[in-house]
Amino acid sequence: MNIGEVGIQGEKRVAQFLRQRGFNVIKRNYQCRFGEIDIIAENGEYILFVEVKTRKQNALISGVEAVDSHKQSRLTLSAQDYISKTLCEKQPRFDVAEVTVCEKSDGSMGYSLKYIENAF
Repeated sequence: MNIGEVGIQGEKRVAQFLRQRGFNVIKRNYQCRFGEIDIIAENGEYILFVEVKTRKQNALISGVEAVDSHKQSRLTLSAQDYISKTLCEKQPRFDVAEVTVCEKSDGSMGYSLKYIENAF
């Protein structure tokens, strides 16, 4: 599995995780001039802007660490762009999902998820 496929699988798992918790995934890979938001989801109260970082087990930098102040700034500007275009009035929330991929003894891929609400 190549790096792009690993990232897509991570995003699919996070989208499924959110749906199981009652969120409606309204947009994936939203792009604007400021950057990209991996997942935008909502429920009755919040609109979530979720950054998904998928890493192999024992990666040098964790997914959470990769969402530094520069990335946070770009995500915030991208979210403002989305809100201004959709006139959304729900409370925004920025979450980070760290998906870790490991190979199981049978050769299949295993995934674990660390989900951080209100990450910044």
